[in-house]
Amino acid sequence: MKTDIYDKSGKKTSKKLDLNKDIFSVKPNEHCIYLAMKSELAALRQGTHSSKTRSEVRGGGTKPWKQKGTGRSRVGSIRNPARVHGGSAFGPKPRDYTMKLNKKVKVLAKKSALSLKINSESFKVIKDLDIETYKTKDFNVLLNKLDLSDIKLTIIVNDFNKNLFLSSKNLFLVNMVLVNNFSTYDIMNSDVLLFDVSSIETLNKGI
Repeated sequence: MKTDIYDKSGKKTSKKLDLNKDIFSVKPNEHCIYLAMKSELAALRQGTHSSKTRSEVRGGGTKPWKQKGTGRSRVGSIRNPARVHGGSAFGPKPRDYTMKLNKKVKVLAKKSALSLKINSESFKVIKDLDIETYKTKDFNVLLNKLDLSDIKLTIIVNDFNKNLFLSSKNLFLVNMVLVNNFSTYDIMNSDVLLFDVSSIETLNKGI
């Protein structure tokens, strides 16, 4: 399977790039994609939420009034969860939300997500993404030439490029990731994928 390569002016070059069918053309497994995205999003949760139980709320050390003879209902503590200013009965407590996922499932999910984008032609390969400045307006010019402006875009690069990172980080619709640590969510949470040639060559070797 071959694909076109574009230059920074947005024009097709005379060269084409091979795509490994075992990476970019597998039968998509939507359930694996679901499991991977669920695990990745769960791992982003801090899990630091906490509410006070009746033993942690201030006060409630003594019985508010005697058990009998007052005509009122019996009460053992003013911090009972049923009372105003009482503790929480089943409130949230700190916890770890991470979910274990088998490595084979993670790999298949990434391959499936990539294959969905390739099959729908929601991708573009550029010769290189090295830019000379870190200005966002210059990066916007590049996107306009590639017809990728105002599109939810995930850029997958082989090596970290400081100018590319700085020029794209303020754009809400643009997400830059490295080819060695992108997630299934990064792929699915975009309308178009933008690769550089070196990242495709790395992916061709395997995930």
